[in-house]
Amino acid sequence: MPEKSYLAVEDLDVYRRLCQLHIDVCDLSHRWPQEERYELGSQARRSSNSSPAQLAEKNDDRHVRNKVEGVNRSRGEAGETIHHLFMARLKGYITQEAYLALRDRYKECIRMLNGLERVLERKLPAADRRWEMEEPKADYATDPEACPAGWPPAPDAFLTPDT
Repeated sequence: MPEKSYLAVEDLDVYRRLCQLHIDVCDLSHRWPQEERYELGSQARRSSNSSPAQLAEKNDDRHVRNKVEGVNRSRGEAGETIHHLFMARLKGYITQEAYLALRDRYKECIRMLNGLERVLERKLPAADRRWEMEEPKADYATDPEACPAGWPPAPDAFLTPDT
């Protein structure tokens, strides 16, 4: 099998985490009262699915600005899902602990999406960037700790030869 020269959306850790969160939100929301089936439950399921779907939709786009827009939309859908979960907590459908656990997982994904956006913005000419940014000081090709969240390192970048 030839070596890939690009990142498939499935290679992104944040995408995989958002997909798992969608499954968890679906499992949880199906236990809510029947009257919420087409209301809060449906909204929570749709927004939780839309977050990874936005990444998937824009991942293969050839224009970096469009990829950034997909990341922004994904972040917005994650925030919307947090809101729906908060409302479920207020209505007594989930416990405070369950809400906080899911919120923390979504917040971690949002931080990863912020990192992904910074990486993508660096690929744009400086004049086209939305904000000033320092260029990375670390060498991502040789330092595994410097690799941005959500992006796996190059496959062979951290292998050391046996000597």
